[in-house]
Amino acid sequence: MAIEFVGMVPLILLLVAAVWQCVLIGYAFSLAGNAADEAARAGAVTGPAACAAAAREHIGEAWNLRVKCEESGDIYRAKVTLGIPVFFPGLDFGEIDGTGGAALEKEAK
Repeated sequence: MAIEFVGMVPLILLLVAAVWQCVLIGYAFSLAGNAADEAARAGAVTGPAACAAAAREHIGEAWNLRVKCEESGDIYRAKVTLGIPVFFPGLDFGEIDGTGGAALEKEAK
């Protein structure tokens, strides 16, 4: 029984590592989408500087965040790109994009 346990420990640890990696990827998707939505809303109301600031508000530097904000007709769009972490933020092996849009708020004349 001890030999079976010793043989199964590496497989169990590999499974735990794979599950943890899947959790980090899902969390990165959630962070990117939320940051893009917040950035688009702030950009539609205040402008480009607020767009980038809103995207960076809840995301740490270890996620390698990039933000692109632009007007597209009557919609203000934001695209947030995050690095996909390998076991912990800061060690990346790809990127995840999140996009958001909000209607531009124009002053009544």
